[in-house]
Amino acid sequence: MELAGLTLLQIVDSVASLALISVGLAVIFGMMRVINLAHGEFIMLGGFAAIFAANFGANIWVAMLVVAPVCVGAFGIIVERLIIRHLYSRMLDTMLATWGLSLLLVGAATMLFGNRVEGVAAPLGSVQFRGFGISLYDQFIVLICVAVFVAGYGTLRFTRWGLIARATMQNPEMAASLGVSCSRVFSVTFAVGAALSGLAGGVIAPLSGVVPTMGAAYVAKAFITVISGGASVITGTALSAALLGAIDTGATFATTPVIGDVALFVAAIMLLRILPKGLTGRLFRGAP
Repeated sequence: MELAGLTLLQIVDSVASLALISVGLAVIFGMMRVINLAHGEFIMLGGFAAIFAANFGANIWVAMLVVAPVCVGAFGIIVERLIIRHLYSRMLDTMLATWGLSLLLVGAATMLFGNRVEGVAAPLGSVQFRGFGISLYDQFIVLICVAVFVAGYGTLRFTRWGLIARATMQNPEMAASLGVSCSRVFSVTFAVGAALSGLAGGVIAPLSGVVPTMGAAYVAKAFITVISGGASVITGTALSAALLGAIDTGATFATTPVIGDVALFVAAIMLLRILPKGLTGRLFRGAP
């Protein structure tokens, strides 16, 4: 019984981590239809920002929850203004541009920080339960994930800014005719997506450490999760992360981590064969 409970807890932790690394991409790709292949590097930048801020004396919580998302969000504004703004409605061009940005960021980070793992100790420690250790920091990540998704859903569904953002993404010409500054909405939306990626990087940095090439480990899973979720940015990503994260963790427990990753990819392929528009293509239609 204890083992079953701990396995369930591990599944919840895995789902939260997968959802957190995917939500920033969900905002940028799901709302703006921009294929951001530099998403993994945004996570990497958030991790470096949190670690160096903590090493320079900042409180670890401030470094993870404030410094990391603010720094990557500001960087996202620069990227949107200099690169992405000129490529809207040109999906393949955005893919090539962000791929080049990804290579640039990896190379720059390697030159500046070296190809070594930077890390910081995870706070909170652990507690013992029936002879098993439970990481309190993993449970903190679950809380952060829930807070992010609740705040995102509430913002898109119940606030004026969320309504304007959704309307602008669906019909920018109509929104512009009503006096909405579409360029400002696009810039803010891209910055929010980048900031969420930075938050994910800052939060997972104490667990995995940070290395310039770490983005490749996250971008594929994030894209699969977002695409499997369908049109609804928040609801779809949450449902997809819950399904795929549970499959990944269950297969990992039963076999090996490699088989777990394979099971995740196979499950995503089968899901998209059955529901080509993702989990929210027919279900939860209209949900943010």
